[in-house]
Amino acid sequence: MMQKFNPPRGRISGIKGKCISLVGDDIDTDRIIPARFLKCVNFESLGKSVFEDDRIKLKGKHPFDIEKNKGASILIVNSNFGCGSSREHAPQALMRWGIKAIIGESFAEIFYSNCIAIGIPCFLLCKKSVNDIQKYNDSENLIMDIDICNSLAKTKNLNFSLQIKESSKNMFLSGEWDATSALLNKKELIEKKYNDLPYIKLNSW
Repeated sequence: MMQKFNPPRGRISGIKGKCISLVGDDIDTDRIIPARFLKCVNFESLGKSVFEDDRIKLKGKHPFDIEKNKGASILIVNSNFGCGSSREHAPQALMRWGIKAIIGESFAEIFYSNCIAIGIPCFLLCKKSVNDIQKYNDSENLIMDIDICNSLAKTKNLNFSLQIKESSKNMFLSGEWDATSALLNKKELIEKKYNDLPYIKLNSW
C-alpha cells in the first residue's frame, strides 16, 4: 500500500490529503521501524517496512494495511508519539510510505526534530480534538486541508486550531528546513569559496 515517494522541497505553506488514524499512546520508534531495518545503506526501501511487526500481528487489520487508507498523507496520533531511541529512520519510513504531516497530542522531542529536518510538519492538538478526528475518520475518509501560515486544519465538517513551534513554522514557510535545496541555491557562493581556499590552489597542478 506504499505510495510513490516524492520528497518535499523548498517552501511548504499548506498540505492537503486524506487522514489516517493510529490510536495509542507511547508508540515508539522501534514500532515505527523495527531495529533490524536499520542496517539499510539508504532510506529508500524503508516505506514498505513501516510498522512491520505491528502489521504482522494484526494480519492485515493495521491502519497502514486497510484499503480505505490507501493514499493517506496526514497521520493522526495520540500522546508521546515517536518516543524511544532517537533513530532518524522512523520519520524517513513514514515519509516514504506517504506521510506528509502528523497531528498529535504530543511528540518525543528528537522524533519531532528529525521530522522537521526532512520536511514533515508536526502539529499539536488537544486530546479531545484528536479523538474527534480519529472517531470521524473511522466512519469516513476525512480529507484535511492544513494551513501552516495560520495554523489551521479544516475538513468537511471539522475545523481546528493547530499548534506548531514558531521557529518550525518559519522554517517551513521560508524553506529553510530544506538544507539541501538551500545549498544548491547558493551554488555560485559555494564555488567561489571553493576557488578561494588556499590549499585548493596549492594542489591544483
